[in-house]
Formats: sequence, C-alpha cells, structure tokens
Amino acid sequence: MREKIKKSVLETLNSLRRSMLALLSVMLLIAFIINAIPKDYYAKIFTNNNLIDSIIGAVIGSISAGNPINSYVIGGELLNNGVGLTAVTAFILSWVTVGIVQLPAESLMLGRKFALYRNGISFVTAIIISILTVLILNLF
Repeated sequence: MREKIKKSVLETLNSLRRSMLALLSVMLLIAFIINAIPKDYYAKIFTNNNLIDSIIGAVIGSISAGNPINSYVIGGELLNNGVGLTAVTAFILSWVTVGIVQLPAESLMLGRKFALYRNGISFVTAIIISILTVLILNLF
C-alpha cells in the first residue's frame, strides 16, 4: 500500500512540475505580447466594416489574451481612438475566452482536441456576439 501511495505522489509531483513549466512559459509570453504591441497601433488596422472589424478584433484578442480588467482598459482606449464598438466587443470577448498563447498549456492539461474545439467555438462565438450586440444596441 505504501509503495502505491509513494508512486502516486511522485507521478503527481512530476505532472505538476511539467504543468508549472508550461504555465510559466505561457505567462511570460503573454507579458511579452502585451508590452510589445503599442495600444495605439490597434486603432490603425480596423476598417469600420462590422464583419471585418469583428474578425480582426477577435484575432487580435485571441492572440493578446489576458485578464478581463486589462481588456476593459484597452477596449476603452480603442473606443477613444475611433475603433468601432463591434471590433472592441469582439476583442474583449476573445481576449477573455480564446487563448492562442495558452493553447500549449491548455492542450497539455485538458487534451489537444478539447482545447482546439473550445478555442474555435469561443472564437466564432465572439464574432457572432459582437455583431449581435451592436445590432441590438442600434435598435434602442
């Protein structure tokens, strides 16, 4: 019985060590991406076309993943720089729900197939919700 417990503990610690290395590398990569791309650069790449802007916003948000508080601050800056609400909504939704940068760690912990499906569905959903949000707001 003791040997089984010892073996289980060692396997758990080894798995935890691998997971921590993956998480640390993801966190460092996210910090680099957030600081490498200036916030005012985002405003230059949008077209004022709701569909195209929502796709661009979702792509940028997917790559620039981070915590929700940062996404609201950046979203406010984008709105102040003339970026449309559709693009900002897609950006914020994908920032929080899609994680291209975290994909290796998520694949390691939850499985590759699940991680790919979850990210793909979240990406498409972010685009659809951003367009619907702006259409509904325009009705009022």
